[in-house]
Amino acid sequence: MYKPGTLLFILIIVFTQSSVADGLSNQSKKFTPPSKISKSDWSDLNEIKRTWDSALVRIPKSNGYYSSHIMSHLTQQPDANLKTFPTVIYLHGCAGVWEGTYTRINFLARSGFAVIAPVSFARAKYPQSCDPASAKGGMYRGTLSMRQNDAGYAIAKARQLDWVDNNNVFLMGHSQGGITTATFKPADETMSVNARIIEGWTCHAGWSEYRGINAPDNEPVLAIVASNDPWFQNHWTRGSCSTFIKKENGSRSIVLSEGELNASHELLEDQNLQKIVIDFMHTHMR
Repeated sequence: MYKPGTLLFILIIVFTQSSVADGLSNQSKKFTPPSKISKSDWSDLNEIKRTWDSALVRIPKSNGYYSSHIMSHLTQQPDANLKTFPTVIYLHGCAGVWEGTYTRINFLARSGFAVIAPVSFARAKYPQSCDPASAKGGMYRGTLSMRQNDAGYAIAKARQLDWVDNNNVFLMGHSQGGITTATFKPADETMSVNARIIEGWTCHAGWSEYRGINAPDNEPVLAIVASNDPWFQNHWTRGSCSTFIKKENGSRSIVLSEGELNASHELLEDQNLQKIVIDFMHTHMR
């Protein structure tokens, strides 16, 4: 059980180093050459299961505490009570699991939400899709389909867990995870969510399948982006999700054009924005 403070800081360092060692980030992943990947690999069930088994899990306790798990090690709720929790399916960015991933899933858990973060980098066949050092993305077009398959599987599987409140499941992602969150189309009701949260994405792209928002009308969207996000300054990516937002269903677009965050790609380290995210999910709980 963890709580904000020195212990949590140490644990984040340990977890981050473990993720690097396990090949779950750009720094350590042995990427598959695109020529060795076929479209059938994108939806290969064995590959998708790997992302679920490696998922990072957070389950809330009382007073801001939470427990941390890997999905493959968690077959039952870790304590005796049968309480269920509103749950967030969290999607990491194109660089895989990093310290910011833990920042996000931990603040969600401290706020009373269970979190399941499937790890797409756990696929055996996985291409490099970005270079964080140069903020270069779009290195493999088919990655989005892979990420969407991973997301849909995680939502459906989460609903089978005793500790997940089936009435309150949310989808949230950062960067490429945000693109996936925006463009994901639920195949059926088992893959539907209450609402979606997009961090660090503009909804504008040169590739048509990356563009816009595919959420049905009953899934409100909160999109947060900096106006000068360094990843999205090309004419085909610059902008925001505002033009795709349906305000009538409670969706909201926040564009940070002033202050120190106006040129940042990582926004949810900010506690004010964290509160906005939590309030948005509470608004759309059933």
